[in-house]
Amino acid sequence: MAPNMAVIMAVIMAGADGVLLRAIARGALILGVFAVVGTVLVAGSYQLTRERIQANEREALLKRLHQVIPEVSYDNDLFGDVIEVHAPELLGTVRPVTIYRARKDGRVTAAVLTPVAPDGYNGRIELLVGVRPDGRVSGVRVLSHAETPGLGDGIEVERSDWMRGFRGRSLGDPPATRWQVKRDGGVFDQFTGATITPRAVVGAVRRTLEYVAKNEQWLFASAEEPPTEAKKQ
Repeated sequence: MAPNMAVIMAVIMAGADGVLLRAIARGALILGVFAVVGTVLVAGSYQLTRERIQANEREALLKRLHQVIPEVSYDNDLFGDVIEVHAPELLGTVRPVTIYRARKDGRVTAAVLTPVAPDGYNGRIELLVGVRPDGRVSGVRVLSHAETPGLGDGIEVERSDWMRGFRGRSLGDPPATRWQVKRDGGVFDQFTGATITPRAVVGAVRRTLEYVAKNEQWLFASAEEPPTEAKKQ
């Protein structure tokens, strides 16, 4: 009797295991189908919207560029006259830094650099700095930052005029020793309760002007490509 019961129980268990395995397989298959369908939908949506997203990003960047260099000051394609350089010490990042060159009738009227102030209160502050051939700043804007809301608002032109204070400045105006916030003996205001952020931006703009001064010969030349060695500075 006992052996027969053991056989019966084994058959029952085998049947139960089979049902369980089939259920697991069916569930896995359904999940797999959903995963494939979801992936296809996400990939398809990305492909359908990619060009629109890129166009929107390009338009937003162009609006920022026009805050640094007036649209009437150039007649070339800004996005078609771009170079990338490496200058970690002066431009604040080990990554390639993009430079847009504005031209009117073939002459460079301004170069817009994208340096980084690496020493913001909460890290990197990415900037647009426009510089004219005479070495003067045509404008400075923030591309992105993670500064504390409220304390870091001064670097956003939508909330403060502080960034507009760089326009027209150069390495000689103010003198090198005054290219600092007032707390450090310079001429630039700091924000109430927040000195680190303006100090970082002032330093980044000054170093950008130093980079431009060091490379002005090719930067404002009519040729579109800089010397190879200049790209590696």
